[in-house]
Amino acid sequence: MALAALGALSASAQQGRFDLLGPKIDVHVTRGDRSLPIASVPNLQPGDKLQVHADLPPSQSVHLLLVVAFLRGTTNPPPDKWFTRIETWNKKTRAEGATVTVPPEAEQALMFIAPETGGDFSTLRNAVQGRPGTFVRASQDLNEASFEQSRIERYVQALQRVRPNSPADLLDHSRKLAATLNLKPNDECFKRPADEQLSCLRQSGTSLLLDDGHGQTLAQMITNGDTSNLIGAVQGTPMVANTGAAAYSAYVGTVLDLVRLMTGLHTAHFQYIPAIAFPNEDALNLRLNAAPSFHDPKSVIVIALPAIQKAVPPPLQPQDPGHVSCLLQTRMVLPLNGAPLVFATGFAHDLVLHLDQPGPDGRTDLPLIPDAFEGGLVVAGADERKPLATAAPPARDAQGASPATSSVPASRPALEHQGGPASTPGLGAMHAAAHSGSADDPITINGTIRGYWGFDPFVGLTVPLQQRVGTDWTAAPRTELFAGRTNTLVLRSTGTGCTEQVLVQNDGGTRRLDWHAERDGTPNALDVVLPLEHAAPGGITLQIKQYGNAPMQRVQVTAYSDVTRLRELRLHAGDTFGTLTGTGLQEVQGGTMEGNALQPAEPNGDGTSLRLNLQPDTQDPKSKPKRNFKAGDHGPATLTLRDGRVLTTGYVVDAARPSVTVLNRTATELPGDTGLPLALNDVDALPLHSKVTVALRAGSPSKFSRSEKVEVGTVDGTLHTELTLADGSVVLQDSRTALAFLNPEKAFGASAFGPLQFRVVTAETASDWQPLGTLVRTPTVQQVTCPAHPAHGASAAPATTAASQSQEGSTFAPETPCVLTGANLFLIASISSDASFSKAIEVPEGFAADTLRVPRPADGHTLYLRLRDDPEHAASVTLETATRSTAIGQSIPTSEKRRP
Repeated sequence: MALAALGALSASAQQGRFDLLGPKIDVHVTRGDRSLPIASVPNLQPGDKLQVHADLPPSQSVHLLLVVAFLRGTTNPPPDKWFTRIETWNKKTRAEGATVTVPPEAEQALMFIAPETGGDFSTLRNAVQGRPGTFVRASQDLNEASFEQSRIERYVQALQRVRPNSPADLLDHSRKLAATLNLKPNDECFKRPADEQLSCLRQSGTSLLLDDGHGQTLAQMITNGDTSNLIGAVQGTPMVANTGAAAYSAYVGTVLDLVRLMTGLHTAHFQYIPAIAFPNEDALNLRLNAAPSFHDPKSVIVIALPAIQKAVPPPLQPQDPGHVSCLLQTRMVLPLNGAPLVFATGFAHDLVLHLDQPGPDGRTDLPLIPDAFEGGLVVAGADERKPLATAAPPARDAQGASPATSSVPASRPALEHQGGPASTPGLGAMHAAAHSGSADDPITINGTIRGYWGFDPFVGLTVPLQQRVGTDWTAAPRTELFAGRTNTLVLRSTGTGCTEQVLVQNDGGTRRLDWHAERDGTPNALDVVLPLEHAAPGGITLQIKQYGNAPMQRVQVTAYSDVTRLRELRLHAGDTFGTLTGTGLQEVQGGTMEGNALQPAEPNGDGTSLRLNLQPDTQDPKSKPKRNFKAGDHGPATLTLRDGRVLTTGYVVDAARPSVTVLNRTATELPGDTGLPLALNDVDALPLHSKVTVALRAGSPSKFSRSEKVEVGTVDGTLHTELTLADGSVVLQDSRTALAFLNPEKAFGASAFGPLQFRVVTAETASDWQPLGTLVRTPTVQQVTCPAHPAHGASAAPATTAASQSQEGSTFAPETPCVLTGANLFLIASISSDASFSKAIEVPEGFAADTLRVPRPADGHTLYLRLRDDPEHAASVTLETATRSTAIGQSIPTSEKRRP
């Protein structure tokens, strides 16, 4: 077990995992007449007095020597007097600690903790003087590792404040933390179940680091050289590649460099191990990557103190340059980034927001507290501020305990233009006293962030602030919202910085909307996401709730139908109508174009084209409508929709349409039909199995060109064909007359039926569609078999057919004495023995037989049919001498012709 434990410790040391608690060292720094705990000191300067105290337990059994050493670069070993020996077991030292002064020309400061041995102090001093560059590098790496670890620690601690199982809050605060601490959370964590996301983010510290602008600046001051192996190196380190991000630890580039550096540092009696410090007030809480050894070689713990340099103030930047904070907000946050050490350490303190004129409650200075969880600096009450002390803390007793209370007055150095915050109320009281403000007060003022960076005052960023609520809320002009989808609405006001919520009223109550300041930087404008997927067109009420006691503001907007999209309006020279194309054109109510009123006709079935007739504008009798449109003319047309919107599209005038006149039209039955003659009594009917010939006379232009075509198609547009001179389907009789030949069955197939239309097409344009006729499919009637008439004494039953036996529920009456045999009988809708169809027999849908029972013709030789393709007109079939049958059931052959 012991060997296993040693192996684990060795592996921990090699990997750089700083997870062992070390001793605690208290350090207080005094500069002039001011004093700060070590956690608030980003840098030391020559002349600073350090009060150092080892906070060891009273039962400490091994005497530990504490050595404070100062360095002055890699090539200039420090003198002997720059080393201070502190015997932690000495009663006086244990009670009071020791005071050390930073010498002139010093650049780095280190502390060493080592077991007491003979020659321990001289051995440590000789090691540092002999290899000053190694210890300079150790000081740099330890400070940078502390910065990195502080950011990760603050991130993990802040996540503890998230409500359990609240993915929305977790995502929101994780993003705020990432912005303020310059970290990159593991996005894979948000793909896990809600109850696992928080645990995942806490465990993925290895993938959190990004470049840190302020840390890099400090690193350059510390190292005066390359800092690429410091902050931001984690992503490329072999340790991260080998171990991944499965467990939270300090796998950062600086730590790996530090471990490699210290592993090779030995003396005769000592082996050096690094310690990362986590400052908290006066205490340096240490973490080690290896367990200290009290056998040779004994372990020496190396601790870095802040670098000795000039102060580098934090480069605070706004997260959103267009953001305006609201002074009426109970807990106002200034969203900032660019200086993560402001939020990860105690270096920045005594911060205030100095207003360029008194705010709503008359104050000019508002205390600020860095809060990475909220994503910036939070305005807080005066009781939350911790002023600077004027002297070091009182001495401890012999047991190392400090008094419960301090008699040192809690005063702080004054900041320029700073009112007495010790007697001012918190922002909550300010909010309670806030009002919408006088109209004479400016709606926005400026505030400047001021405070201390360690001992040094600094003046930071100036931000805009809104001190009274906005008025005159309106939607941006020409904003169109559409029902059925998510919209973005721009709201404008005299001031939008105090917006707390934007709500929408619907049938189910009110709903909060997502919003943000308009991204293009437009002042006093909000982009509001308005989901209307399930909303009907019509009026919508938005409510704007602002901070303070201002009444709710309301904005009325209209959601329109999302189906209407206008493309263009085209007409031909000489026409009195145009064709509008687009989608949802059934919503077009009318319009105007060049003084003409546009009157819509019925749109096509899918609403993608609409005929608009040009008529005199009765609404404006003084208008002078344009009539003589010529090819190439163009301009705007204004259209009004049923929901009240007025849309503009363009019109274009094309070349004049060609025109033709139909001189004659014939349909000739094609050979090959062996059935009985079937007469279509509809003059517009065109049998599918026929040859259609159309004689055309040219109108405009007055002559046919050899490139013209005749296009024929169904009215619904599903079938069409072209007839040309090239394929012989169009033949010129002369220059003004042409004959077009069409075989409908060949052109359109056996399932074609319905109204046909045609037009003449030239290279530039086409004539208007003209009706050609109705395409009708006809059945083939091969024969009709009838028994002898009952008057002749026949008693045999009528012939049966497959149809009468198979069609269950048929309307066929048992007295129907004849049987019709043929093909495509399903094309018949009904059959009657007379033209009045008083006793018609319906043919059921889906009929598939080739025989059916029909009534005996009333006149003895004619049956009347209504066809499914032309049910409005009756067709007739003339039978052969069916009534001259000489025997019951004897059929009359179809070859015998009907005698006159």
